[in-house]
Amino acid sequence: MKRFIYKIIFFNMMGWRIKGKMDPEIKKCIIIVVPHTSWHDFYIGLFARGIIGLEMHYVAKKELFKFPFGFYFRWMGGAPLDRSSRQNTVEAIAEIFKKRAIFRLAIAPEGTRKKVSDWKTGFYYIALKAEVPIVPVAFDYSKKEVILHDAFYPTGDIQNDFLLLKNNYKGVVGRIPEYGFEV
Repeated sequence: MKRFIYKIIFFNMMGWRIKGKMDPEIKKCIIIVVPHTSWHDFYIGLFARGIIGLEMHYVAKKELFKFPFGFYFRWMGGAPLDRSSRQNTVEAIAEIFKKRAIFRLAIAPEGTRKKVSDWKTGFYYIALKAEVPIVPVAFDYSKKEVILHDAFYPTGDIQNDFLLLKNNYKGVVGRIPEYGFEV
């Protein structure tokens, strides 16, 4: 029922579409969402996730998962991250992948909603360490499309892999175009 309501709102009322699909056989991956220019990306992602119907996750500092909001953040797909330990973030998130049967981690490689000249590299090193593919997803506000691309398996050659990944975002326009990442 919830999925039906999401479809009515997202497709009919908001006028968005979803192009492509996620392979449900891929139980673990990094989902990179580009461009990330506005807080509106959050609910666009929630609608898309609800319509796609697959578990998708995010990480946040462990303090957010305490009472009274902990239940809500977990229910929304959150995984607590302990940033106080000596373990670096890449290692800590790779550990989460090892502990879970299903973990599809959504990340914005820009790291912010403001204009950036390049992506942060953490998502890439997490994918390598956890031995999972990267699934490029675009939120194109100019066409009102969420575009799901095929899974990409990183090779370890970050420069070449970033060129290939960024090609998925040519011509994609964020909610605030001037903050968008230029390919």
